Amino acid sequence: MKKVFLSVIFTILLFACQKNNEIIPNSTSNFYFPAPNPNAIWENSTPEELAWDVSKINNLLTFLEQNNTRAFIVLKNGKIVMENYFNNNLLGTKFTASNNWYWASAGKTLTSFLIGKALEEKKLTLSQKSSDFLGKSWSSLSAEQEALITVKNHINMTTGLDDNVANKDCTTPNCFKYLTAPNTRWAYHNAPYTILDKLLEKATNQDFDSYFNSRLRDKIGMDGFWQYTDDNHVYFSTPRSMARFGLLILAKGKWQNEVILDEQNYYKEMLNSSQNINPSYGYLWWLNGKSSFMAPGLQTVFQRSLSPNAPADLVAALGKNGQLICVVPSQNLVVIRMGNNPDNSLVPINFHDQMWEKLNEVIKK
Repeated sequence: MKKVFLSVIFTILLFACQKNNEIIPNSTSNFYFPAPNPNAIWENSTPEELAWDVSKINNLLTFLEQNNTRAFIVLKNGKIVMENYFNNNLLGTKFTASNNWYWASAGKTLTSFLIGKALEEKKLTLSQKSSDFLGKSWSSLSAEQEALITVKNHINMTTGLDDNVANKDCTTPNCFKYLTAPNTRWAYHNAPYTILDKLLEKATNQDFDSYFNSRLRDKIGMDGFWQYTDDNHVYFSTPRSMARFGLLILAKGKWQNEVILDEQNYYKEMLNSSQNINPSYGYLWWLNGKSSFMAPGLQTVFQRSLSPNAPADLVAALGKNGQLICVVPSQNLVVIRMGNNPDNSLVPINFHDQMWEKLNEVIKK
């Protein structure tokens, strides 16, 4: 009788988590982690072992290739189930596992992780003023207006700064103009994100790249490097390094027996609605399964979830031209896509949904 009662309670709690789109706790005890070395052997599983529909795989791969995909990886429980590379029309050669590619805005999630690490190390708090680290007059706002912008506003896109300026990527004070009070408007604005690099350097008293390498990259065996392209600070790496980061997020900040990010309160906030204007946005992460979302560059509210074809608990790093990290805790899946532009959108939300439509035919979930 006791076992039946406990089973009923567990079922109720599980349903409640799914209903609220909270990330359901997953055990990492059965996860596979490759050694923290970029050149380490990575174990594989097969679609047949997982009872996936292999007859649908060619349809998926054709869709990916026709939409300018260069690399595609699927992990299940940490093992590689699919890893495919396609012809690179720009280079005239086939993309390979050793090629570096840009993350674009998918790299915002790396910075989000570092903010959590700096919080864990008590280098900053989310409620602190940006000016505590960037100094006064880092923007063209008045001192009173500037003092209202916090670290949290930068990572949930609610600074209130004007995103209709001529150069949305510019981080000099004259490009940061007042539009409205913080927390009253959500806008996908690159510059307030990019300046987090300087904020982290001041908070940690370390060079941004050095802090990133020591706290994250080297810990889990990623390769790659940050590079400025015009005003943007962009991460480049191999596809497997992107998959390593996705696996770290799936494992809630742990890598084998090592805890990379121990600040679980931040981790939960990072992957849940960070404000109620755009519930499909966390701390620089996109969230599925919410009642509405706002797209980059628009102030329109769309009354549906981000990706109806994807699992409701999916969280994603979405970057220009379709750089994607998809993490699905309920299925212990990580899906990676790198490539050229599949459409003309700022962030490829429609392509992402179409990709999941094809992938679901394979996974049969």
